[in-house]
Amino acid sequence: GGSIVVHAVAPQHNVCRFGSWPGAFLCGVCMFSLCLWGFCTTIQRHHVWDNCDRALGGTMLYDLRKMTSSLCQDTCSESGYQFAGLEYGAECHCGNRISSPRAPEEDCSLVCRGERGSPCGGVGRLSIYKVEEQLPGHRKCKSCFERPAVIYVTYDSLIPCIHPCILGSRSLDFLVILIFCSSTTETDNKSSVPPDSRCKERMFLPQRSSSLVALSSFPGAGNTWVRHLIELATGYYTGSFYFDGTLYNRGFKGEKDYWKSGRSICVKTHESGQKEIEMFDSAILLIRNPYRSLMAEFNRKCAGHLGHATDTQWKSKEWPEFVSSYAPWWASHAMSWLKFGRRLLVVHYEELQRALLPQLRLITGFLNVTMTEERLLCAQSNQDGHFKRSVAQRPSFDPFTQDMKRMIDSFIHTVDQALQSRNFSGLPQEYLPR
Repeated sequence: GGSIVVHAVAPQHNVCRFGSWPGAFLCGVCMFSLCLWGFCTTIQRHHVWDNCDRALGGTMLYDLRKMTSSLCQDTCSESGYQFAGLEYGAECHCGNRISSPRAPEEDCSLVCRGERGSPCGGVGRLSIYKVEEQLPGHRKCKSCFERPAVIYVTYDSLIPCIHPCILGSRSLDFLVILIFCSSTTETDNKSSVPPDSRCKERMFLPQRSSSLVALSSFPGAGNTWVRHLIELATGYYTGSFYFDGTLYNRGFKGEKDYWKSGRSICVKTHESGQKEIEMFDSAILLIRNPYRSLMAEFNRKCAGHLGHATDTQWKSKEWPEFVSSYAPWWASHAMSWLKFGRRLLVVHYEELQRALLPQLRLITGFLNVTMTEERLLCAQSNQDGHFKRSVAQRPSFDPFTQDMKRMIDSFIHTVDQALQSRNFSGLPQEYLPR
């Protein structure tokens, strides 16, 4: 995409306005603060879901332990981007264009975790900076946008993150750094290789496939766990639309492979745009109870892949804001894949838990892979691996209010009807009532 036109206008106070982005960024030292939305609310028109453009379209990376506004801006500047955005107190986004209306300044109320007093966006909002050619640490907050759709990439350091952007090996519009503060340690178990030797060996496909198969899910739906099961059952690596260094270090070697290489049995994705969906020839659509998915993703936001949010975090204002932002996405993700997906297999997380072997047979059959009995038994005996969050730590109260439940239940009914209209079985009965 092209660059946004920058006008040299110097307002004396913060500017907050809804509507289309007017190109009111300042150049030089003319900095001001405003608040914008990163992606529009999903709208249903006659059962057709429309997704608006994101504030900073591109990919998402996370790895750093602390975030400051200077660190984010310096990172974006070094990578050649014009804008830097901070969200959720910890995430850094870089980009050259912005497509979002402004949001109220008070929406960007979270401070950077590594820098008190500095705004780092909010839940689904970005504090935006115009990256200038000036000394590091001498930039001021510029604006607030709504959060872009989640795309994940993780590196162990900043250098391998910047390198592919510079080389142009991937089509990246911006750089994101996401930091989690957690009291738990997730690096003790580095490998996903199970002790059972019957499914220890895995490899890339011996011949590159010309057909791309997506393993698509809403964040928090158990995509990592299902990838683990598929690798155990088939003996082939799964790939990813993104790159997560944490998962790579734990045995998902397909993470490092380019997602279009054709060497992976299937490719993880959370994308739900028509263009991204139509890049795949077929897809496994993984659906999980939205109540469980929302809690799992909030846990990940607060404490990483295997950690848990605290009661204080569940009671914070970030939780209801998170639900209002993410619950519609749960529905729109499923609806988009049902609408634009070409060859589709719908798998319910809960059915995998209840009847693992029959579900694995369906999945491997869809992938056109013959599963030996040895690998099947091995997958069953090693089904959890190191990739399922323990159920021991949960909030001591029901975090879902009645208003939240009414909203989520309406989305459940909508997705259930859409599944049945496509001749798929509806959602499991346990999704309702709550």
